[in-house]
Amino acid sequence: MTDRDRKPPFRRGGRPFDKSRSGGRPAWRAREGAGDGPVILYGWHTVTMALANPQRRIRKLLLTENAARRLSEDNIETLVAPEIVRPNEIDRLLSADAVHQGLYAEADPLPSPDLSTLAPEGLVLVLDQITDPHNVGAILRSAAAFAVKAIVTTARHSPEATGVLAKAASGALELVPQVTVQNLARALTALNERGFLTVGLDSEGSEDLSTIELREPLALVLGAEGKGLRQLTLETCRAVARLDLPGEIKSLNVSNAAVLALYIGTSRLGLMK
Repeated sequence: MTDRDRKPPFRRGGRPFDKSRSGGRPAWRAREGAGDGPVILYGWHTVTMALANPQRRIRKLLLTENAARRLSEDNIETLVAPEIVRPNEIDRLLSADAVHQGLYAEADPLPSPDLSTLAPEGLVLVLDQITDPHNVGAILRSAAAFAVKAIVTTARHSPEATGVLAKAASGALELVPQVTVQNLARALTALNERGFLTVGLDSEGSEDLSTIELREPLALVLGAEGKGLRQLTLETCRAVARLDLPGEIKSLNVSNAAVLALYIGTSRLGLMK
């Protein structure tokens, strides 16, 4: 019996992966270089959350024997037929510092909901050209923790929801809808018209976020490190606020700033449970 013929006890109704779909290219390089390949998912939380998401279509699943055993022990099922491989076979598909924990998947992207479908309630995050995938992934993870309704990003100057970003998100890709828009200023205008209070976070904001009057639905707008919010973004937000800090360092990494802003926002809106 070959590795391909093995059937771990957790598999039900599996489908073999059609290698012709990937054109025989290494998945990581195909995605990072061409931008039209499958979504790459690796790591325990990232892959198992994707397996549990009925909206996520898994095309290929590679597991080490230890990972397959752990999935079986945790009663985690998958509809795709996994391939049992050695760890170094997964290593070859990823960057040198990737921690895959014996799980690797290729999947279709999740659908991006239209901005008009967002219910005017709760809190959403808007990202203004934050390009670092580690930061965006960490922001997604925090967004899931604070029950954010959606994250709005631009089609350009934003990292794809794959690879490093997906790993940093630790499964949050499956929990927080990502709305992709072509023009952020127009998207903010649409949110304003639908009743959202759009608040841009900027170190030069006239008020502290913890003291400004907040209400639902709330959209917090974060800018890239260094550049911050673009001028048109600032002009389109209903309010611009800062995060006051008591220490000598007055600025935070954008993903850390997102956590603080989310805590303040959800607390002030009474959304903490």
